[in-house]
Amino acid sequence: MHEWLPIGAEDLAEFDSAFPYIPDPRECMSCGLCLKVCPTAQVFQSEAESPRQRIRTISKLLVENLPISAEERLHLDSCVQCRACESVCPSKMPYGQLFDQAQHKTSKPPSFLARTAFQVIQHRYLLRWLMPGLALYLKLGLQKPLRASGLLKKIGLANAEALISKPTLQPLAEYYPATTEAHGTVALFTGCITAHFDQATLHAAIKVLNAIGYAVKVPRAQECCGALHQHNGHSASTFIANNIRVFNALEVDAVLHCTSGCGAMLSEYQSDDAEATECFHSRLYDANDFILQHWPETLPLETSNRTVAVHEPCSQRNVLRNSQTIYALLKKIPGLTVTPLADNHLCCGAGGAYMLTHPDNAAALGTLKHQCINSTAADVVVSTNFGCALFLRTPNINIEHPLCVLAKQLSSDVARIMR
Repeated sequence: MHEWLPIGAEDLAEFDSAFPYIPDPRECMSCGLCLKVCPTAQVFQSEAESPRQRIRTISKLLVENLPISAEERLHLDSCVQCRACESVCPSKMPYGQLFDQAQHKTSKPPSFLARTAFQVIQHRYLLRWLMPGLALYLKLGLQKPLRASGLLKKIGLANAEALISKPTLQPLAEYYPATTEAHGTVALFTGCITAHFDQATLHAAIKVLNAIGYAVKVPRAQECCGALHQHNGHSASTFIANNIRVFNALEVDAVLHCTSGCGAMLSEYQSDDAEATECFHSRLYDANDFILQHWPETLPLETSNRTVAVHEPCSQRNVLRNSQTIYALLKKIPGLTVTPLADNHLCCGAGGAYMLTHPDNAAALGTLKHQCINSTAADVVVSTNFGCALFLRTPNINIEHPLCVLAKQLSSDVARIMR
């Protein structure tokens, strides 16, 4: 199974850096460590719903080139793609990469609704045209009669419609100057959905960045990160090529992302132009990481007596692996109590589009996460992933991005003091 290379021990470090080893799916040790962290294995208590069984299915597809049964396909598709199994796998199995390859190989023509959704995400002008109509739909109160009619359920839009909130119609400006002594300029990746439904987080990030001395550029030509396409068996190459080109053309110190789901995708970009891809990756940062690294200790923050519970999204915990940044950043706020949410190792069920494609599975996982949230005495729950926040938010549960919490505590005297 292994091919031994004529390489000495003194060359090993350089070899590992230049040629990362990717295990064959058949090299799964069947140790079972992944069972304890896999959300579907925990919920269904079934080997068929475990990562190691899915790896066997993936091996049939990618290595043995064999067809899989309808039941195997069903269990493969029910994976929430949290990638928690990667964090504990002794074989360092690149499950996410192998899963995407398997999805691409078995992808079928999408339904009309799915095809429409992919087109709207791919062409941002369609998304912009859709927003005024959606805002009018909410303003006129059409949700209640339409839901009561049962039409949404018949056409497969009930779950998606239940998640919508009032969109922001005004786009972000292309440039926000620093409000204190200038230290540099950064570019902000806004995402496709978050640009309309989570501008509060983007504005909070800009406010904090400006306060620590960084001007912010928001390029209009950027596109969706491509995660929804790639994780559903479709090509994301167009998104990847465009975003690399757009951000590489900017004279900035860093390219920042706020949403961990998008950040996970951006951090794993691959393209035919290795040099351009490396240039993109060399300047890519989670906005939370960048802000923490460049935090001026003289920056005044107002005291808060609130308690914050930290939800760690799978994309942050298992791919970006920088969850501790959030705790360190929030602890900058005097008086704030910061505590982790129980069972942070288990996925909440959002999983990108998973909450729409597998609503029953997602609901079961969401119920477990709601129990963890309700058991806390926290005033607010923070999450760095918009999809998780959207899925978990209820009238009784307030979920914000940590940068929103931080931005609210910026002293009104910031500009005067810093200058």
